[in-house]
Amino acid sequence: MTPSVSDSSSKQGNPFIPIAAFGIIAAFAVILIIPASREVFKRLSTDLPYLMGFIKFGLLATVGEVFAMRIRTGSWNLPIYTHWRALIWGLIGIAITFMMKAYTYGVVGMMQNGLLPGGESSFLRALYTAAVMNLSFGPTFMAFHKCTDKYLDLRHAGEKKPGLIGVVGNIDWHGFVSFTLFKTIPLFWIPAHTLTFMLPAEYQVIAAAALSIALGVFLSLKK
Repeated sequence: MTPSVSDSSSKQGNPFIPIAAFGIIAAFAVILIIPASREVFKRLSTDLPYLMGFIKFGLLATVGEVFAMRIRTGSWNLPIYTHWRALIWGLIGIAITFMMKAYTYGVVGMMQNGLLPGGESSFLRALYTAAVMNLSFGPTFMAFHKCTDKYLDLRHAGEKKPGLIGVVGNIDWHGFVSFTLFKTIPLFWIPAHTLTFMLPAEYQVIAAAALSIALGVFLSLKK
């Protein structure tokens, strides 16, 4: 039997979603390519770091979830409660903006005081910062995001008040530890964030936000 047009369109999903997703990525690319807009971007990232962190993660990380949905389902659809997910990512972006500065200044201070070897090496500074951040703050942030994801999933499944016990009890913690912590952190996140911390400061948060697209892909592949 030949599939109907409606069956074919339902499998493909909403055609406007990939346009919007790639449009957001293209908009950031254009802003960074054009010298005048790049200077405005750099100035805003310096003067309003938390607001810009919210915007960068709220948009780019949500695009990452859209790509993850495409990989999992084979069609272009928005994840459930997209607006709440974008808000959560934005708040995480504020926290990551703060933590990136805190870890950077901490590592620089320790290197200057001889508490970490390396002297003036920019590579070792970036490596130390990436390693310490991903081995301490990284698991906390990832576990928090997994809990918020599960809460939204349970709400969508019909549970009006899942509660902390319901959320924590329905998470695959073995998969989280064995894959997300033990594999992606040492094999991807520490090397990727080492490169990120070698960038100029005003570009580090957007690079980290762009890497959240990779996080969505990793999670979808694991599922």
